[in-house]
Amino acid sequence: MEVVSQEISVPSGAEKMPAHLARPAIGGPYPALLVFMEAFGLNDHIRKITDRFAAEGFVALAPNLYFRQPNNVVGYNDLQGAFRLMGSLNDDQVVADMGAAIAYLKTQREVKPAFGTVGFCMGGRISFLTACRNSDVKAAAPYYGGGMVKSRQPEVKAPIEYVEGLKAPVLAFFGGKDAFIPIEEVDTFRDALRKAGKPAEVVLYPDADHGFMCDERPSFHPTHSKEAWAKTIAFFKQHLG
Repeated sequence: MEVVSQEISVPSGAEKMPAHLARPAIGGPYPALLVFMEAFGLNDHIRKITDRFAAEGFVALAPNLYFRQPNNVVGYNDLQGAFRLMGSLNDDQVVADMGAAIAYLKTQREVKPAFGTVGFCMGGRISFLTACRNSDVKAAAPYYGGGMVKSRQPEVKAPIEYVEGLKAPVLAFFGGKDAFIPIEEVDTFRDALRKAGKPAEVVLYPDADHGFMCDERPSFHPTHSKEAWAKTIAFFKQHLG
């Protein structure tokens, strides 16, 4: 499917949040996805992933979550820079920004009111957090989101603590070799969703590492990347139409 994409600004309060927007070139309206970046920022890889979702028949919006910070994209070899940027985010502000992003999408004639979230690394956590705290979200596919059941900061609630507000089925992916997310946390996440009575599928690839979807990182896993992509597209088509 041919895609058109552009860099836009989304109003969020009195501010303007930059974002990458991609959609099928013709037809519609289409369901919409919020695509959340890794800790490294809104880079070309995330733009390409967003364009791929559009090619599958979605309007896809990737917001720059770090837009309030200078120098807000760092290389995959700059973990310290990524942690610095990630630490600048505030969950309540992010949720407000994502509410603004959905409000923006609702004004677009190419968009039908069916919204999903998907994200990678830090964005995996944010995709789940947004789904728990915004009832407009009808499907969520977090990829290797750390800190979803055990907060990395004592003063910040883990997203799972908002699970009662979740109105969306969840399809979550993790890697068994991921040093950032212990298997125990994956099990706790799965069990918490089950206990809360929320429809969820948790996929664990034992031989995959953190970042297995990113073909610009050494951890890229071509086979699981392809499998997870197909599964994600089918999931969103099922639940968003």
